[in-house]
Amino acid sequence: MKVITVVSAKGGVGKTTLAANLASVLAARGRRVIVLDLDPQNALRLHFGIPLDSIDGISRATLAGDPWQTVMFDGVDGVTVLPYGAVLEDDRRRFEALIDREPAWLAHSLATLPLDAQDIVIVDTPPGSSVYTRTALTAAHFALNVVLADAASYAAIPLMERMIENYAAPRQDFGGQGYVVNQVDQSRQLSKDVLKVLRNMLGPKVFPGVIHQDEGVSESLACDTTLIHYDPLSQAAADLRACGEWLLSAAGSMQASPRNVA
Repeated sequence: MKVITVVSAKGGVGKTTLAANLASVLAARGRRVIVLDLDPQNALRLHFGIPLDSIDGISRATLAGDPWQTVMFDGVDGVTVLPYGAVLEDDRRRFEALIDREPAWLAHSLATLPLDAQDIVIVDTPPGSSVYTRTALTAAHFALNVVLADAASYAAIPLMERMIENYAAPRQDFGGQGYVVNQVDQSRQLSKDVLKVLRNMLGPKVFPGVIHQDEGVSESLACDTTLIHYDPLSQAAADLRACGEWLLSAAGSMQASPRNVA
C-alpha cells in the first residue's frame, strides 16, 4: 500500500475537501482507495454519503480492541471510508494518549488490513501540530501539504516543513512531499502575487496548476458527496483531476511494498 498524508499548517485551507476529492479522482482511475480520518471533527465521511448519525470509526474501534474492518464503509465513487468516529471527551483523550505513546500505531493498524501493494491510503489530519499529524507523518510514504495563496499560508510553511523533516523524512521509505495551492481566486492580484512567490520558493514540489475557488465545493458537501461526483464538468473538478495525475507522478517513487513496522 501507499500512504499519502494530507496536512496543512493552518486551518481553513480546504484540506479535508481536497483529500476527499483526490480520493475520488484516484478511485476513478481504477485504484483501490481508502480514506482514513485522523481528525476528531470526523468530517471526512460527510463527503462520501456516510449517515450523519453514524458514530462508528477508528477511534472507537481502537479503544474497544475491535478490528478496523468493522468500521470500513463503502462510500460514493467507490472509495472505502474509515471515519474517525464519535467519542466522548474522555475517550478522545484516551485515544490520543494511546497513539502518542505508540508512534507506529497507525502503520501497525494499516498492516492488519487486507491491502495490496498498489492500494492507496489517504490520511486526513487536523491543521497544525498535533499527535494526529505526527502519527500520520510517521506512517506516510508521501506528504501532501495544502496551502492558500495568502500571506498566512506562506508564513506557516516552515512549521509543517519542520514536522515533515522530524517525523517522515528520516525514514528510507518516505518518498517526499508536495504542495497544492487551493481555493485560488485569479481575479485577486494579491493571490496572483503570493502564488508567484510560492512557486519561486517551492519549485518543482508544488502542483503546476491550482485548485480554483468554486461554489460547487460547498454545494457538493451539502449533498453529502464530492465535487467530482456532484459537478464533474466544473473548473475545480478539472483542476482536481489534473492534481490527481500530478500526485500519482510526484509520488511515483513511493515505496509500494509494506514496510517492517516491528
